[in-house]
This record gives sequence, structure tokens and C-alpha cells, in this order.
Amino acid sequence: MFSLEGKTALVTGCKRGIGEAMAIALAEAGANIIGVSASLELKDSAIEKAVIALGKKFYAYQCDFGNRDAIYQFIEKVKKEHTIIDILVNNAGTIKRNPVAEHSDEYWDEVIAVNQTAPFILSREIGKEMLKKGSGKIIFTASLLSFQGGITVPGYAASKGAIAQITKAFSNEWAAKGINVNAIVPGYISTDNTSALRADENRSRSILERIPAGRWGEPNDFKGPIVFLASEASNYVHGTLLTVDGGWMAR
Repeated sequence: MFSLEGKTALVTGCKRGIGEAMAIALAEAGANIIGVSASLELKDSAIEKAVIALGKKFYAYQCDFGNRDAIYQFIEKVKKEHTIIDILVNNAGTIKRNPVAEHSDEYWDEVIAVNQTAPFILSREIGKEMLKKGSGKIIFTASLLSFQGGITVPGYAASKGAIAQITKAFSNEWAAKGINVNAIVPGYISTDNTSALRADENRSRSILERIPAGRWGEPNDFKGPIVFLASEASNYVHGTLLTVDGGWMAR
């Protein structure tokens, strides 16, 4: 039930961190990978080498998800070159930190464009093809700030709150049509996005004190959850926000 042999997965934000771990996990389960990031090398990237080493195919693309025209150009190209995409993982994202009073329009617009608008457009357009064949898996990367407001990241919190609702909205319409739409909710994970928090001794300590597991998460903690949501094992799972947070939300 967890096999992805013969499937093709499109993973955004796959160059490093959680996205890289997800792409590798999907390849380990048998899927070929379409990888796209703003700065992904079109040849010989680390993620490409890792996927090929597993005996699977890797197709590299670049896209600036903050640019709506670039998103549509990417969609047109990838749909032309890959007629069947079985799995869509909306993982690409960005974060801008500044207190609310100094959080500029430019910060807000960039974060909303990348984190909210881009995954909505991708899911709608790739999802249209899934609807035609009556099957597909769409997985968003949400956040603990889908539930909480955070500090100094109002745009990020707003965008991730929206992702939680977009997940449910798509699921409500598409569950009966063979498409599973769910989201993974990372807790505090050791990635580029959290480097500022981990470097702040006081914030890092206060965060760790609230994680029942007693540690920051690692990208590899997402391998199992992504394979579950991308495979037949989750066929009756719809509109779910799956927390991978070391128990943070239980606390």
C-alpha cells in the first residue's frame, strides 16, 4: 500500500531541507521526481544525484514562485513534458521576519505570493489533470503557524493559515472525485527557515522546553508522513492537517 512504483511526483522547494527529504523519500518508495525550486541547478544537483542513485528519474526545473507569470509558464511547460503527474507536493516557501509595525508591504506581498498564491495556482492547474483521470494526491506544507500567530512573521502566519483552509477547501470539492488533498504541518525543524530561532539562545531554549520529544525536528522526520499521504495507504484521508511536531500541538 505504500509503494509508489510507476508514479510521478512533482515536488516544489526540493533543493534542500524538508523538500529534499520528501523528494528522496518518494523516490525511495518508487516514484520518479519532477523537482522545482527557484535556484535548483538544472543539471547535477545534489537532489538529482540522490534520486538517480535510487534508480529513479529526476527532472529539474526552475521557477520563481513569487512571479505569477513565471508560475504559469512553468505549469505550461511541465504539463506539456509530463502528461501524467500523480502526486503534487507544494513545499516551496519563504519567510520574512520583522515586527508588525515595521513589516513592509513588500515583505507581505512576497510571502503571500510564494506561500499562498503559488500553491493555490499549482494545485488548481495540476489538479485539473488529476480530475480527468479520477485520481491524484496533493500535499501542502503547512506550519504550526497555521494554528498560531507567531512573533514577527505576520505574513508567514497569514499565508500558512490560508494553506490550512485551502487544503480543506480543495478536499471538500475533490474528495469524491478520487483526489486526496492533505497537508503536513512541520513543527520546529532544523532548516534554513529556523536558523535565526536556533541562533537565539533564549528563544531556542523556550521552544525546546515546549516540545515533548525534547528535540528540534529533522528533515528526515518527514519521510514517513509524505510517503503515507502520497500512497494508497491514505486513500480515505481527506482534508487532514498532519502534525509532525514532536508533540508540540498536544502540549
